[in-house]
Amino acid sequence: MKLKLFFLIILLFLMSSLTKAQLTAHTLVHVGYVYQNQSFGEIGGRLLLLNNDDVIFRIGASGLFGSVNGKFAAMPKVQADVLFNFEKNVDLNHAYYFLGGAEITTQYIAPKVGVTLFGLVDLTGGYAFPLGTEGLHGKKLEGFNLNFTINLPIVMIRDLLE
Repeated sequence: MKLKLFFLIILLFLMSSLTKAQLTAHTLVHVGYVYQNQSFGEIGGRLLLLNNDDVIFRIGASGLFGSVNGKFAAMPKVQADVLFNFEKNVDLNHAYYFLGGAEITTQYIAPKVGVTLFGLVDLTGGYAFPLGTEGLHGKKLEGFNLNFTINLPIVMIRDLLE
């Protein structure tokens, strides 16, 4: 119960801080790979919020799926990221962004940093701090965290299907 309340407070804080500016919202579907002492596949959705293309905010929710100690495991994950690139006067403006953020599951919380190419392909790393003592199927998920994600805008998917 405390963990659900914690997720709700973080989400409300992020949304209230972002409503002060007129932001454009875009929806994304993402798939990826997460390494956190185990390998997990990830699928979920994100909301990309931007006022200009120098600083972009992303919030999202997803599911992590994999095998832990020989048993199938599924974990929910929420995340918040800030993408930034202040480079001006380049031929291909904002081809890459630096990324900072955090992700929270039922097993760990992990601050992360990384890069993203056009906001479509992310490579991030961080360090996970465990929540609780029992772990997932007896395995504590803590330490180095690596994420590789492909983000697909819903608009692009809709255009491809037409």
